[in-house]
Amino acid sequence: MTAISMREWYFDEAHGRYDIDLGDSYVGGSRLADHALPADCLLDYGNNRGTAPLRNLVAGLYGRDPSHIGITHGGQEALYLLYRTLLSAGDHAVVFTPGWQQAEPVLSRAGCRVDAVGTTADGRPDIAAALRRIGPRTRVVVLNSPCNPTGRQVTAAGVQDLVEALRPHGGHLVLDEEYVADLGADSWIGAYEHAVSVSSVSKVYGVPGLRVGWMCGPPGVVAAAMEYKHFTTVTNSVVLERLATGILERREEHVRRYRKLIADGLEVLAPWADRHRGTLRMWQPEGTPYVWLHTPGLPSSLDFCREVLRRQRVLLMPAEVFGTERGIRLTFAREPDVLAEGLRRIDAVLDDHPTAARSGAHAESREQQ
Repeated sequence: MTAISMREWYFDEAHGRYDIDLGDSYVGGSRLADHALPADCLLDYGNNRGTAPLRNLVAGLYGRDPSHIGITHGGQEALYLLYRTLLSAGDHAVVFTPGWQQAEPVLSRAGCRVDAVGTTADGRPDIAAALRRIGPRTRVVVLNSPCNPTGRQVTAAGVQDLVEALRPHGGHLVLDEEYVADLGADSWIGAYEHAVSVSSVSKVYGVPGLRVGWMCGPPGVVAAAMEYKHFTTVTNSVVLERLATGILERREEHVRRYRKLIADGLEVLAPWADRHRGTLRMWQPEGTPYVWLHTPGLPSSLDFCREVLRRQRVLLMPAEVFGTERGIRLTFAREPDVLAEGLRRIDAVLDDHPTAARSGAHAESREQQ
């Protein structure tokens, strides 16, 4: 089973079976009633590149001209359009794993050669390994930072190394920056003239149901991608773009909430993870609403997450849906009482797990020493 089919199978199995969601990687809680939708919204086709007010707002996030912006049906369509625009059969691309699994199958099916590179021991993209694979035929390097699912960021030196390897051949750096809250300050788009940033209102703003994303990059690349969009979704829904416009007009309010949920959630999560450090080893997240937990004390992260789902109705995301093993992505940017209850329910399963119980006993013994 591929990572994508595993993910779909897992979500299908979990659908309707949980009442605490610590698996989805966005800050939730937003409902239509929380957002204004003017009654005079004209239900026409809108604009292929996105309505002018929305493009202007997104351009302002980066400090760019609106000609650098294309609005898409979520971040995933932005990435797809870029892959089909920037690469042809026989070209080479480098992606990082574990991560969102879209790039490798889409590019492979388009006749491209794709190298998947792993992470370093601390969960960051393995730039050194990527550099060994970049050559004259490398048209794209896809970089997700902060990484989903590890929660770790690439270093400035790492980005510079990628740029120096790509520049002689004109290769593009596609930046999946869904979890960058301040794109003006923290996006890597300014590091390279052939960089393209992709993001959306899904994660930081907590409204994935709107399916509104964007790309920001060289105007020629954006124009070509928007031309290709005519063969996919043509335009976005003007209703959803209008709602996204209202959200970005209140950007500071949403970003404050995102950061507060992360800070408050970490205060609850950190001591819990420390109590289970014999079973679960936590990588410190770097600006993400989720954390990556290694599971050396569990024989199967998939089996454990399924058991937590079945017995305690808590959704977690096992490593297997990202194409790897022995890990759990746990989203902690939740209201503190919801997170605490979710962790309590996970405890109930861990306490009944023989391997975890032994690991916990060893941890307590070390503390007493």
